[in-house]
Amino acid sequence: MKIAFQMDPIQSVDINADSSFRLAEEAQARGHELFFYLPDTLTYADGDIRVRGNPFTVQRVQGDHAQLGPEETRALSDFDVVWLRQDPPFDMGYITTTHLLDRVHPETLVVNDPFWVRNYPEKLLVLQFPDLIPATMITRDLAELRAFKAQHGDIIVKPLFGNGGAGVFRLRSDDGNLASLHETFTGLNNEPLIAQEYLPAVQDGDKRVILVDGEPIGAINRVPQKGETRSNMHVGGRAEPATLTDRDREICAAIGPVLRDNGQIFVGIDVIGDKLTEINLTSPTGLQELERFDGINAAAGIWEAIEARRG
Repeated sequence: MKIAFQMDPIQSVDINADSSFRLAEEAQARGHELFFYLPDTLTYADGDIRVRGNPFTVQRVQGDHAQLGPEETRALSDFDVVWLRQDPPFDMGYITTTHLLDRVHPETLVVNDPFWVRNYPEKLLVLQFPDLIPATMITRDLAELRAFKAQHGDIIVKPLFGNGGAGVFRLRSDDGNLASLHETFTGLNNEPLIAQEYLPAVQDGDKRVILVDGEPIGAINRVPQKGETRSNMHVGGRAEPATLTDRDREICAAIGPVLRDNGQIFVGIDVIGDKLTEINLTSPTGLQELERFDGINAAAGIWEAIEARRG
């Protein structure tokens, strides 16, 4: 198949951690042709969607891991599969790319389905499953946030469309900084905030469960540094092996059919203790850590699901 990757610069990825690199590596091993382009080159003109990018090959040599061919302008309809893999923030630029990709999907299979990536932001999709998540509030109203904090005491406050652990704050019951944080956040944009009850189990790790076509295939644990609330690997969280518990499987059984039916082939969910906190559709990570710890070739499973859909 002809495969296009819409992603951030491939030349700068960490080949030992980046899931997009591992997907490209597995695709190449399966005989597929690879093409790379930046989201900024995505163009609608005269009824067609086209991009400017490069054919490429990969090898596991950091610094020389992506060999790019001559730059070309190609119609996305020429490809069998397009990977939507640029990192958030999930802003209007990101959302616009999903609208443009809608125009070629499903004749060209876009993974994950851009319509549902747009309509299922990770911190909002979880609201469909209130029995699985911690106490949660989404609002821009300071009085509502104060009432939530008064009720739950120890809370987490973060941007609704943030990513990578940026802007995540823990406010303990005696912390008086809520109004100041609210002023800072609301001064930056007009988006709501999300507040959740603090889950002490996060000190033991924030589990990332990988689902392929709605089915859990494995998990890793991300443990925060000492004195840190955030477990994201972008901010120093440590990846460790993890096993799927009965509760993890219960959560996946509840959300899996929604993901599968709406074209979400590669998904990473976050579980703290026994609570679901996020469902990551935009650019999930964790494939290489899972393979390193448990020997599970999740990339192969993802490609098998894609190949089955392409017939």
